[in-house]
Amino acid sequence: MSKIIYVAGGCFWGIEKYFQMVKGITFTECGYANGNIENPKYEELKKGIATHAEVVKLEYDDGKISLNNILEHFFELVNPFTLNEQGIDKGIQYRSGIYCINDEDFKEAKAFFEHMQTFFEEKIVVSVEPLQNYYRAEEYHQDYYNKKPECLESCPLFKKS
Repeated sequence: MSKIIYVAGGCFWGIEKYFQMVKGITFTECGYANGNIENPKYEELKKGIATHAEVVKLEYDDGKISLNNILEHFFELVNPFTLNEQGIDKGIQYRSGIYCINDEDFKEAKAFFEHMQTFFEEKIVVSVEPLQNYYRAEEYHQDYYNKKPECLESCPLFKKS
């Protein structure tokens, strides 16, 4: 069965590229979620006019990958301890969050992060919230690293050590 979850963890280009490579993810799309205005533009996020998070909409086949497994990938991918910041990206649009479209997923995501917190003294600051609104990002943000593979090495998620 096809399901949807929205994940935010810094710049959406790298998050999207990563999840495009995960078996069971059937569709990805960059967008803006849980903010203050309708149809925000990227420039409005950069200027602080819009308060949305940069998110990636993930459609997945729950017969091939579970929400819990997606959350495990997410937890390994982002720094769950930094507020409004991932690597060099700083600002509220880069906050980490999971945005759910139903109560079942919300409860599962909350339980996942509560469980993960038991392994760390440092506070996990990933927010888990119901999805309030979502707007597809501008076309140039979609599949960014597939369109510009030469830029991938500059993404902190894919830098070679």
